[in-house]
Formats: sequence, structure tokens, C-alpha cells
Amino acid sequence: MQAWTNPDIPVVPGPARRLRLHDTASGGPVEVPPADGGTARMYVCGITPYDATHMGHAATYVTFDLVNRLWRDAGYDVVYTQNITDVDDPLLERAAATGVDWTELAHKEIQLFRDDMTALRVIPPQHYIGVVESIDLVANAVAELQRAGAVYSVDGDLYFAVKADPAFGSVSNYDRETMTALFAERGGDPERAGKQDPLDSLLWRRERPGEPAWESPVGRGRPGWHVECSAIALEHLGMSFDVQGGGSDLIFPHHEMSASGAQVATGKHPFARAYVHQSMVGLDGEKMSKSKGNLVLVSKERLAGTDPMAIRLTLLAHHYRTDWFWTAESLLEAQNRLDLWRAAISRGTAADAAPVVDALRAALTNDLDTPAALSAVDTWAETNGDDPEAAAQVAQAVDALLGVKL
Repeated sequence: MQAWTNPDIPVVPGPARRLRLHDTASGGPVEVPPADGGTARMYVCGITPYDATHMGHAATYVTFDLVNRLWRDAGYDVVYTQNITDVDDPLLERAAATGVDWTELAHKEIQLFRDDMTALRVIPPQHYIGVVESIDLVANAVAELQRAGAVYSVDGDLYFAVKADPAFGSVSNYDRETMTALFAERGGDPERAGKQDPLDSLLWRRERPGEPAWESPVGRGRPGWHVECSAIALEHLGMSFDVQGGGSDLIFPHHEMSASGAQVATGKHPFARAYVHQSMVGLDGEKMSKSKGNLVLVSKERLAGTDPMAIRLTLLAHHYRTDWFWTAESLLEAQNRLDLWRAAISRGTAADAAPVVDALRAALTNDLDTPAALSAVDTWAETNGDDPEAAAQVAQAVDALLGVKL
């Protein structure tokens, strides 16, 4: 599937730094990618296209865009893969409720997502892969799990037996009670009769009347959620890629189940070297989500005339591992910051660029400390200087490292 337009990224002079990120699985910082390779590999879970991009989505993709930019700044080739869950229950339910063909709804929302990512200057993935175009790939992954003895049937639906993976639970480190509660809350079916374990996850849903289905080696039907990501990641990145990314609501069950399926299918461990998660963005005291309907949409803000760079700065003002609430005041603060930076760039002469560029790199490679990075640029913008080249150099660094076009 086609992604979106690739923004121009300036090359920033001066010494780059190696990136350290917080790994959910180990609970501590890790350096990614390891020092022995010239290619960095990242998988970030994509949208289910039944509604428009909200600020929680945008925060996630901007966060991993920073990872991409910092790797490139350090001289790595980057292979970035992102899926689109373009057939799933929420999409089918929304299409039925609105009387729209599910494929038309998906195409419309995917294009809107592309437009939003382009406006926010997010670097597109090299591999932007829909589930519909990956049916054979996913079915083959289910068949591989069957050969490993990790699959059983419940009324024709195929389930993954989590007991097949000795490392199950090592991504989230949640206890069983927490896992069960989250599984029920986030699309699982722990109470379904006939399952060997309440936490076993659906791999392949047999055909139901009125639902889309495809012929496959494992029967006529469609994929379950978790196996699609493991299959797509293995195809385009291989095992033990550097970063598995997504929102913190994906830690369990999605990332746990995806990892276990891949590990059992390949007999190798780990699925990813680091699991990195964006915290939740809320509105009016609750998590912003499609199911709740409490959304601030990127597209609506853009149509209202909001500068996309102000939206991006609003997101960057909060550390990615901290939950926060979107407010009109936070957007106004970001616009004021953008105005301050642009005014400093337009002065012609400015303070020396080297210290602020180094401060940007130091903050961002320290687990994406964006508040410190923005503060460093604020300080530079508020300081007078007589270097005629500094403004252009800072503008290039802010563009390349923060993704903010001044």
C-alpha cells in the first residue's frame, strides 16, 4: 500500500549521539540499535481505519518519527514498517452502523491519515502494509504455528495456545489477573467456552454470514488481530528487530501476543530488542479514544487553520512516557513558542548554533526528552547574538531532529 510524501530532512553538522530508550520489557534504558550494525529496524502498529486521526494517534507517530530522525542523524539506514488493520470488527461495525461499504470507509480514513501525517512531517514507513493485502502471509503464519503444535480450534475458529511460549508475559510483566482484565477490555474473549486457557488469542476467525472472508490454507475466514502484526514484521524486518512501538494500551494483549506468536513460529527469541510505548493523551479527564468519542482530530484542527507545526509542538511539549490532557491552552502555548522561534530565525543574526544543536541531540537521545529539547531552543531564541549563520543552522537542526519546519 502507498504511504505518504517523504519530507525533506536537512543534514545537521556536528557529532551525533547514540539513542537510548526506555524498554517496557526490561523496565530500563537500552541503547538502540546495538553498536554492531548499520541498519536500524522498527515496527510501529498502525491504525484501524474506521475514524480520523486523533491526537493520541498523532502523539504516537510523532514519537516514533523522532526515533527515525535520530537514527538517521546518527548515520543509520532505517527500515521502518507499519501495518494498517484494514479489516477488523471495529471497522466492520462502523461501516454497518453508517451504511457505508467497509472497504470505502477504510480507503477514506487511510487517505485522511496520510494527509495528517504529511502535514505533521512524519517520515513515512518504507513498508506500509494492509492486512487485506497480507491475507496469504498471515494465513501462512497461522499454518506455521499449527506445525509448531500451538493452535487449536473452537467451533472452527483457530486459537493460539499461550502455553506454547515459555516467554509469554515477559513483554508486559503483568500478573495473570491484570492480563485477564486487560484482555477482556481490549478485544479479547477470556470467557469464551471451549478455550484451553482464558488468555489464548484468536488467530483465524472462520467465515460468518455477511462478513468478509478469504480462502486460505487454514480455512475460509479472516485474520485475528495479533498475528497480523507478527506476520508482517517477520516478513519485512525479521526476528529481533530493534524497536516495537505503539501506544501503551498495546502492551497487553497486542504486543505480548504478537511477540509470543512470532517466537513460537520461529523458535527464536526475542521478537524485538526493545518495546517502546507512547503514553495516553486524554481530554476532559479521560483517555482520548474512538470508542469513547472524546476526540480532538488532527484533520479538524488543520481545517480550522491551525498550523500543523503548532500541533506537533503541542505533542512534543510532553514526554512520551507521561500521560497528559489536550487543552486549547496547550495549543496556544505551542503557537506562541512557534512564533518565538520563527521570530528568532528571521532576525538575521543570532546566538551561536553549536551549543543549542548539541543540547537538542543530548536531550532527544536521552529517552526522547522533548521538554528539555524545546527548552533549549527557547533559551536560544530568547538570547541575542551576532552570528549571521546561526539562525539557518538552528532552523536546520529543529527541522531535522524535531521535525518542526520553521
